[in-house]
Amino acid sequence: MTGALHIHAADNVATALADLTADSPLAIGAMHLTVTEAIGRGHKVALAPIARGDNVIKYGFPIGIATADIAAGAHVHSHNLATALTGSDDYVYTPPLAVLPPKQRQHHFMGYARADGRVGTRNEIWILPTVGCVGNLAARVARIAGARHAGRVDGIHAFKHPFGCSQLGDDLGHTRGLLAALAQHPNAGGVLIVGLGCESNQLGALLERIPADRRANIRTLSAQAVEDDEAACLTLIDELVDGCADMPRTSAPLSQLVLGVKCGGSDGLSGLTANPLVGRMADAVAAADGKVILTEIPEIFGAERVLMDRAMSRDVFDRTAQLVQDFKAYFTRNGEPVSENPSPGNIAGGITTLEEKSLGAVQKGGQVPLVDVQLYGGEATLPGLTLLEAPGNDAVSSTALTAAGATVILFTTGRGTPLGFPAPTLKIASNSELAARKSGWIDFDAGTVIGDGFEAASDALLDLIIATASGRLTKAEANEERDIAIWKSGVTL
Repeated sequence: MTGALHIHAADNVATALADLTADSPLAIGAMHLTVTEAIGRGHKVALAPIARGDNVIKYGFPIGIATADIAAGAHVHSHNLATALTGSDDYVYTPPLAVLPPKQRQHHFMGYARADGRVGTRNEIWILPTVGCVGNLAARVARIAGARHAGRVDGIHAFKHPFGCSQLGDDLGHTRGLLAALAQHPNAGGVLIVGLGCESNQLGALLERIPADRRANIRTLSAQAVEDDEAACLTLIDELVDGCADMPRTSAPLSQLVLGVKCGGSDGLSGLTANPLVGRMADAVAAADGKVILTEIPEIFGAERVLMDRAMSRDVFDRTAQLVQDFKAYFTRNGEPVSENPSPGNIAGGITTLEEKSLGAVQKGGQVPLVDVQLYGGEATLPGLTLLEAPGNDAVSSTALTAAGATVILFTTGRGTPLGFPAPTLKIASNSELAARKSGWIDFDAGTVIGDGFEAASDALLDLIIATASGRLTKAEANEERDIAIWKSGVTL
């Protein structure tokens, strides 16, 4: 194993696979140089002199501009590298380049067949408050009902949030649409929507966002309209449980899986190990005619053309360009530069610019053709890759992935996080040190690809995805980490 990984022939930097000390020799293929200063794991080392003003190249693309002369063997990071991103860009449509690998043996998982043809990976009861005021009521009812019906369903969960009151316009629409989408999720065998009665997010308006043919397993309650709200909620949950309890799992092809892909707390190895490994999982699911959902729009800035080159029509290309431009305008409208990223944790882990972060992040989509673009609260309906509108925030974007129909989420991380979401979420570590140190959080160690290659890791991760879709608990589920977050985008009255 070499001390640093050179990704693309055009790259003038490599990524350290372990901490490098000053004066240590470094061999990359036929290239030999001496490291001139200490460089941490995941950070970049210059492979040749880079003049001030020149592009720094990684993944075969510019990731920013050198702000000082950089010697071969030197550390390349925020002290001598800056983003080149500005505001809006012009995009030119070209025919798609994506070609999926040929279909192989069809994999199956054991899921829950729903009446509308979708397949869930869990058979749970979800309690959704319309407003934060009844969040604690929902949580209390979930605890009582969970004990009462233990073993009859896979779980009874309340998803609290602070919104639904004093919201206006599109901001209220975001909350309403997101909750309506969650209420239709195939992992929910039954849904209780609990309102207060006086909130902006009225029950009737929320129900109007749900097609009539998907309301059979949904019950609603206005807490102000009954004397004993807790007892009334429990009665409705008893009814929902009776309607879906003891449902057997049946064999379903991988084409019925909806895979959400996400990264959070990335480091300099995320784009080399975990993200491309997840990209292989996206390829496998899409090759089986399954659906893959990619989001975090601000974290594709600088790499959007990689996705646009795979747009399967001019319409999809145009909607992708519009979504990216609208999100950039969202930043500038609020007085923020579009490059206001990476996070402090990303920087500590070796990521310097948003271009670098984005080029690593888009690899989670593999080579899957881009077939659709959905706005926040929308649902992925087409086989292939759907680009979903949502910000980069881990909780907000993972909730949006669930609302879009993801029945399993793959969440890559180089820094670690305990967070979990309504859909079973597998945490995939970019490095083996994190996987060993936070084994209570991490489900899979993608750091093994450095020594063992992608093939063995791909087979192991696909097996884990199938086992999870068939009922194996993720670490987040076992830790009772199940939360939602809603994108707040407007004023509060």
